[in-house]
Amino acid sequence: MKRRYVIYDVFTSEVLTGNPLAVVLDCEGLEGDAMQRIAREFNLSESTFVLPPQDPRHKARVRIFTPDYEMPFAGHPTVGTAIALAELSGSNSPAIFVLEENIGPVRCAVGHVDGKSFAEFGLAKLPEPHGLAPRWDCVCAGSSLRTQEAGGHGRHLHERGIYCS
Repeated sequence: MKRRYVIYDVFTSEVLTGNPLAVVLDCEGLEGDAMQRIAREFNLSESTFVLPPQDPRHKARVRIFTPDYEMPFAGHPTVGTAIALAELSGSNSPAIFVLEENIGPVRCAVGHVDGKSFAEFGLAKLPEPHGLAPRWDCVCAGSSLRTQEAGGHGRHLHERGIYCS
């Protein structure tokens, strides 16, 4: 069966310079393993699959896949899919709607500034700690710091925007 899809460059106003995203439309009846194979074929960091919503008040159900696995949520696929759905609706008016993702309902707002679309969303669920404690020597090596620079349980790492539990 043929499926419609669009490719978006997210987080840019120039073609071929943003985060690429495949948005596969009209996916009713498509199983998860088929979505995974399609995402692998696109070979982009993420691909989204648009399904009818479970709650009729919502815009769509969206599943997000990398080439290797399904994700409960991701920012650039949510932004890109929200913009795609708003643009494909044919309306240039600002819109607020809910996308159903595996993390839960995600409220999205889509608008336009200077002829370009933008989207923002509210997180359905805040990140939760998983109780994993990284080895400081590995964290330091990955952040180009010497172990002694990370003193004070990572105080300097936090100053550089690196957060670990």
